[in-house]
Amino acid sequence: MSQAAVVALTAVASMQPDASKPGAGPATQPQSMDLHTAIEHGQLATEFRGNGRDVMRAILTNRTAGTLTVRVPAGQMFESGSNVVIVLRSGEVELRPGRPAEVTIQTAATRSANKVADRPYTLSYGTLPRLESLLAYAQEHAELTTGTLQTAILALAENLPLSAVSKFSAAGGDLPTHFDTTPFRVETNDIIHALLTLRAIGVREGDVAMNIDPQLKVEAMIEPLTRPAAMRYYGISPSTEWEYWKTQLLSGDPSTRHYALYGIARFYPEVALEMLPKWARETKTQTVFRISAIQALADTQRPEALPILERLSDEFGADTELGRTAANSAKFLNAHLAKLSANRTATVSFRSNSALSQF
Repeated sequence: MSQAAVVALTAVASMQPDASKPGAGPATQPQSMDLHTAIEHGQLATEFRGNGRDVMRAILTNRTAGTLTVRVPAGQMFESGSNVVIVLRSGEVELRPGRPAEVTIQTAATRSANKVADRPYTLSYGTLPRLESLLAYAQEHAELTTGTLQTAILALAENLPLSAVSKFSAAGGDLPTHFDTTPFRVETNDIIHALLTLRAIGVREGDVAMNIDPQLKVEAMIEPLTRPAAMRYYGISPSTEWEYWKTQLLSGDPSTRHYALYGIARFYPEVALEMLPKWARETKTQTVFRISAIQALADTQRPEALPILERLSDEFGADTELGRTAANSAKFLNAHLAKLSANRTATVSFRSNSALSQF
C-alpha cells in the first residue's frame, strides 16, 4: 500500500462472500486491478465520502472468492454535484474476500468553488490532462504537502490570484473573487513551494497569477521558516540578501516597503539595534515606518532592545500612538525573553552580521 495515497486501512466488518453476487465465482487466485476496472467488472462494492478538499474515505468490499489488490491511480477523479476532487498520489490496498475495508485517500479540489463538507461521492470518468505532469512529480516527491499540491492545482486549473490562496491579508486590499476561497487559503510556505513545484514541471513563472503580487516575495522572505525556499525561488543568495532588504526598504512597493524593517530586525539584529531607533525618532519619516521600526525592535529578540523600547515609550509619552506602541512592544519582548529564559532554548534562530553598514 502506498505511503501517500492510501494512508489508512482498517477492516471494519467481516462477512462471508455471497456467491449470488457478480464476480463471486469459484476462482481463488489473487487478482490485481485498478479501481475503475474492479467496479466495472462487479468485483468490488464501494462507498465513497469526501470533504470536497483533501480527504476521501472509501469503504471497499472484495466481492470475489480470492484476494484482490486494488490500485487507486493518481489522477482518478470523484464527483458530488458540482464538487470534483482528484487523487494526488497512486496507492493500492489488498482486500480479503468479503471483508469490507475502510481506506483514506489523499485528494485535492480541482476548483475553488467546491463546497467543503462531508458528502457522498461517485467515481468520475473525467480527466484533467493539464495536471498530469504535476501529479507525476508529486508521486516522486513525497515531501510535498497537500497544501502545496492543492495550491499548485488551483494555479493550473484556475490561475487564482494571490489574494485567493494566501492566509496573510493583502497589503493593498483583497481583490474581489466570485467564490469564498477561505478553505483553500494556505501558509506562505505552501505557496512558495507550490511555485517551486510549478517551475520544476516547466510552468512559466509569468503565467502564474499569484506570482505577480510583490507582497508574496517580502512575506516569504520575512518568515524564517519560509525564507530558505524563498531565497531559492527568487535567486537570492546569502551574499545578496542584505542588498535585497536595503532595496526593499528604499525603493520597494509602497504598500510593503516597511516590511523590510522587520526583515532587518529578524536577520540582522545588531544592525537593527542601531538603525531602528533612528527611524522611530525621525519626525520627517512617515508614521507607518516609525511604528514598524518600534515593533521591529521587539523582533530582534535581543535583551538590548528592551531598554531602548522603554526609553522610546518615555520619550513619546503614553498618550501618543508611538508611545503606546513602544510600551506594548516592550511588554511583548519582556514576556518573550522571560519565556526563552525559562525554556533555555529559542524557538527561532536568527543570524546577524555586525559588519554591515547603515544606510
